[in-house]
Amino acid sequence: MFLSVFDMFKVGIGPSSSHTMGPMVAAARFLDLMRASPFQFSGLRASLHGSLAFTGVGHATDRATILGLAGFTPETYDAERAEDTLKEIHDNRTLSVDGLPTLSFDPKTDLIFDYDTRLEGHANGMMLMATDAQGDVTLRETYYSIGGGFVMTEAELAAGKDTDEGAPVPFPFKSAAEMLAMAKTSGKTIAAMKRDNEVSRNGEVRLKTGTRRLWEVMNDCIDRGLTTDGILPGGLNVKRRAKGIHDALQAERGMNLNAPHTINDWMSVYAMAVNEENAAGGQVVTAPTNGAAGVLPATLRYYLDHVPGASEAHVEDFLLTAAAIGGLVKFNASISGAEAGCQAEVGSAAAMSAAGLCAVMGGTPEQVENAAEIALEHHLGMTCDPVKGLVQVPCIERNGLGAIKAVSAASLSLRGDGTHLVPLDACIETMRQTGADMSEKYKETSLGGLAVNVPNC
Repeated sequence: MFLSVFDMFKVGIGPSSSHTMGPMVAAARFLDLMRASPFQFSGLRASLHGSLAFTGVGHATDRATILGLAGFTPETYDAERAEDTLKEIHDNRTLSVDGLPTLSFDPKTDLIFDYDTRLEGHANGMMLMATDAQGDVTLRETYYSIGGGFVMTEAELAAGKDTDEGAPVPFPFKSAAEMLAMAKTSGKTIAAMKRDNEVSRNGEVRLKTGTRRLWEVMNDCIDRGLTTDGILPGGLNVKRRAKGIHDALQAERGMNLNAPHTINDWMSVYAMAVNEENAAGGQVVTAPTNGAAGVLPATLRYYLDHVPGASEAHVEDFLLTAAAIGGLVKFNASISGAEAGCQAEVGSAAAMSAAGLCAVMGGTPEQVENAAEIALEHHLGMTCDPVKGLVQVPCIERNGLGAIKAVSAASLSLRGDGTHLVPLDACIETMRQTGADMSEKYKETSLGGLAVNVPNC
């Protein structure tokens, strides 16, 4: 099993990897399908199902779908051009896409939020349709946004999880137990094994430049969030807090006023900065999702800014170790809040971050596995119930607490020798089972929990 670090960490836009990035990616794939088709097309239609329908407006799924059908992609998203394009589409009720004729598309009638029809493959389902001159559907495809910006067609999902058909990699571990066994046999760290896998597929140059780019985007996102204030969009009137907290923390430095636990505020503010940027539709990196995008950058920034002896030379090891753990979670369970609740998003992010931090602080493979298990175990059962369907409450603060848990888990694991009662594999399987048993109300539909107990209008 091989999942690249560049699959786990993708540069994209907020507020949701499943509900914003995924539909945009699906739309781009459908355009390619149309270009390869022998049929002549005159129009487009789209229907959103399950979680994509219930929280689609709050997560900008409608905008993402329309823009994706207009040729936009998360990696090259231009916010100013997007607004101009949306206005043109609403005014003219047509789409102009490279390689295709002008297509009729009225957002009011051709984009349907279907709250009643649940597609069987996944909670995040959508159908894209192309029509002929008479308005009859001549091409149709069903897509599932399965978390973290990953998209699969109905056929791909039915074929199974392991769709990797590339050349064999040196260390093809599918479980934490296999990962530890390979580490012991080879004498390599988890990061070193993951590096060998990446280089075998993508080359060393791409790995180094790509991981450097990922951290630059993550770090820039933190800095933007720390210097921007105002009210977040969406109607909840949530005030950005990261800038105010950061300003206060900086002012207190050197004044001997800080209690030891103030370090928690630094970790939280880094994470909140990212997720405020995400909520505002800014550029973020899935880690492993947008809703959980603040945990890992906050943990890494904590390491670089607050841990004695920290070095940016270790950033690649941090990301590779985190990606290895994230790949295990995704392969054996889920990173989708719509599928398994927030335990699959912030829980997975905390496990990945704890593993990365433990690794760069000198942890053995066994200690790294223990750190990931501790972090994930103490997110088990966490629901996903965003108020008004926005990735704001409780999501922004939750990332801060996820970063704190990640650091605590890494620290605890480093105090031991790596032996522990609950294996990471058992914890991941428990998360999968818990997600399967969890009521649909608490899986990104905003039909239960905080979403119905907090006034939001």
